[in-house]
Amino acid sequence: MENLTICHTPVANNSAKRNASLVCSSRGRSTGNQNRRGNQQRGVGAEMDAAVQEAKLLRQVNALIVAHLRDQNLTQAAAAVAAATMTPLSAATSSASLPNHLLRLVAKGLAVEQGEAARGGGVPAASDSAAAVGGGGMGRPLGTNAVDFSMQNVKGPSKSFSKHEAKHISDHKNVARCAKFSPDGRYFATGSGDTSIKFFEVAKIKQSMLGDSKDGGRPVVRTFYDHMQPINDLDFHPTSPILISAAKDNTIKFFDFSKTAARKAFRVIQDTHNVRSVCFHPCGDYILAGTDHPVAHLYDVNTFTCYLAANPQDCSAAINQVRYSDTGSLYVTASKDGSLRIWDGVSAECVRTISGAHGSAEATSAIFTKDERYILSRGKDSSINLWEVGTGRLVKQYAGAVNGQFRCQAVFNESGEFVISTDEQTSEVVVWDALTTEKVARLPSGHTGAPRWLEHSPVEPAFVTCGNDRSVRFWKQTA
Repeated sequence: MENLTICHTPVANNSAKRNASLVCSSRGRSTGNQNRRGNQQRGVGAEMDAAVQEAKLLRQVNALIVAHLRDQNLTQAAAAVAAATMTPLSAATSSASLPNHLLRLVAKGLAVEQGEAARGGGVPAASDSAAAVGGGGMGRPLGTNAVDFSMQNVKGPSKSFSKHEAKHISDHKNVARCAKFSPDGRYFATGSGDTSIKFFEVAKIKQSMLGDSKDGGRPVVRTFYDHMQPINDLDFHPTSPILISAAKDNTIKFFDFSKTAARKAFRVIQDTHNVRSVCFHPCGDYILAGTDHPVAHLYDVNTFTCYLAANPQDCSAAINQVRYSDTGSLYVTASKDGSLRIWDGVSAECVRTISGAHGSAEATSAIFTKDERYILSRGKDSSINLWEVGTGRLVKQYAGAVNGQFRCQAVFNESGEFVISTDEQTSEVVVWDALTTEKVARLPSGHTGAPRWLEHSPVEPAFVTCGNDRSVRFWKQTA
């Protein structure tokens, strides 16, 4: 396997301005003496116009910076910049008031710069494909959290978690080990110890729950059979109708769910280790694989070339879960030695290690908040923790749910206002207010024995639980 090759984008400097000045002066010398005075006058006018435009641009940049800081709930920083630059705290222009407008502009600029560098030659990096998505340099626009996690020791009433109803929708022939929703929330899939993958359509499930299903109440669209060992993890391509699966048979398999007759994989990546976790880059051209190897494997989807980080630090334990941030600028690994590691999504360099994040117990899951400033992790020490990415500082803990045996995860609901996970001891779904950390609901899961996995829809108040009892249950908000 090759070390990850990085394309370095040239840093902009003043040489272009100097070259432009040389061109202008050369053209000036080519004119006759009789036009020299007119050229000088036009030059002075052009300089004045340029100065006016530069001042206008500076005001726009300042307004964008203030609006960005305010959108990220950094109100003190926004006020300080506004005072220093004499910029109104309210956005000066309609464009500055758009969510994440500054990030989108920066992303587009980086995309242009990277495109120019690519035309000059070099080996493509993960950032090149990311730059092509959405016209920007990031896979997706950076999100904003529904809550401000920088607020410490929050007091006051917690939010109420709405009532949910659950329905048993299917059974595997062995333990239901994992589940994943599609990015648009229209589908989800479950993977089992029986090596099968069941593919569901959410609209059909909702119809069956209302009692008006026209197909006999069968929400399973189809079942895929192509693995030789139990399924560990699943993920959907961000834009194409492709589902990938990771299994103990050391493979990652690709399924096209747009073809109704397809039951087998149309592409296969053969790894050298048990593939425990998979995650698409937001651009869809790369896949991260967490395996029994201590360093995540990065695969180019088009060539199947495998890349490894050049500086694996002190990694020595297998990876339970690997997840990209929403923009793909970072990814996190949760390892069996209890540590979390944060990696640069472009260079694959480890930028922060949180050793002993769950003591000596395994870290079983880790996900980013929408603004990429925090990571929510779960471990077999029965703790659920929120970590600050920039410092590695423990910010919040969500206590009261036992997890010491199975590889399960903690997730946010679609709005980010609640943290949801499972309790092995009571077989319940447990819900916390994400800001106050107060337990606000304990819901009987309906599973016989411990729920094995919980996955929340990215777009609506609905989630799925999988159990050691082989069953799959769908939950949706009722009020």
